Amino acid sequence: MLSVQDAETIILDAVQPLNQKHDLEIVDLSTAFHRILATPVISNLDFPHWDNSAMDGFAVRYEDVQNSSPENPTSLEIVVEIPAGYQPQITIKPGQAARIFTGAIMPQGADTVVMQEKTNFQENKVFILAAPQPQEFVRHQGDFYQAGKELLPAGIKLNATEIAILAAAQLSKISVFRRPRVAIFSSGDELVTPEQTLKPGQIVDSNQYALAALVKELGAEVLMLGIVKDNLTALTETINYAINNADIVLSSGGVSVGDYDYIDKILASLGAKIHFRAVQMRPGKPLTFATFPNSLYFGLPGNPVSALVTFWRFVQPAIKKLSGINRGWEARFVNVKSQSELKSQGKMETYIWGNLTLNKNIYEFLPTDGNLSSGNLINLAQTNALAVLPVGKTFISPGEDVLVLPVG
Repeated sequence: MLSVQDAETIILDAVQPLNQKHDLEIVDLSTAFHRILATPVISNLDFPHWDNSAMDGFAVRYEDVQNSSPENPTSLEIVVEIPAGYQPQITIKPGQAARIFTGAIMPQGADTVVMQEKTNFQENKVFILAAPQPQEFVRHQGDFYQAGKELLPAGIKLNATEIAILAAAQLSKISVFRRPRVAIFSSGDELVTPEQTLKPGQIVDSNQYALAALVKELGAEVLMLGIVKDNLTALTETINYAINNADIVLSSGGVSVGDYDYIDKILASLGAKIHFRAVQMRPGKPLTFATFPNSLYFGLPGNPVSALVTFWRFVQPAIKKLSGINRGWEARFVNVKSQSELKSQGKMETYIWGNLTLNKNIYEFLPTDGNLSSGNLINLAQTNALAVLPVGKTFISPGEDVLVLPVG
């Protein structure tokens, strides 16, 4: 049976990120939020665009005010007022100053700004009460960014700050990667939709809805294919359609060793390379991963908790890498203190769900209450992390360190 680490390596090695030549879309800036930037951004603007004041005060010549003090203030003539957005038309000469406001363009001749709290001023006179530092409170053109250099690299998610930068650079059309397409279906004669009347022995298909929500959260497009009965022909048709219309296919159920678990047989018949069928983890042992020339296939377990745990551990990093993100797509664990005892049989890498909290600057993990069964979807609600007990580790005592995978 494959270890979790080996399974992760196989999956991520098989993922080929979207192509910069063939998988691009041009979108408006207003719709670029959370998209993945496909090409580096270069601006023809300097930031700041011009020398400007970082403070409300007075633009002066440093040599005029370098010896100022409360006992020996420097008197200057105010010759102009410069609000933000105004192009000054005057040059500051010896003995002169300009009233200036934050963000306003520095006038010619001035090289320093004295904040108004260190002045007294009335009508056309200002008294400088303290010597500033040379060029104090002046933001120089190009201090933050020089035109022609890379402003934003390819492969980053465009969050609010990146959107603001693109807007400031007057870039209204953005090259982004297309959204990955993920097909999802559930298999099993026992499954019904939330709208159907539940009969004895039947189970409502919650996996498809949970997986679709997680996929959408990652910015991918979802192709929901519904419930497919345990029928060889129906399953073959569904899988064949999915692998030809999606980058990733997620099925839940049908990958165990039961008489009606057809998925692996169908994958083989369609020419898939099946990399593994089981992983040394609990929950989530019956996990199939296969590849086709143009798609990846994850056969997730049918138990709802198992399906979600395997998604967080394996599918989520795969979607992130496929989407074109240049780094940070691997599963990332944090080392925290366990607030209570955690137990495992030690034969499998064991995942225990609960909550990661910050208490007096120390991160702590507390498992959820109730039965930690792979079929118990109810106590997975409002949890945000999975504690991991490695193979051979049967007990973690309160206060002991534990690796935790945040999932909320």
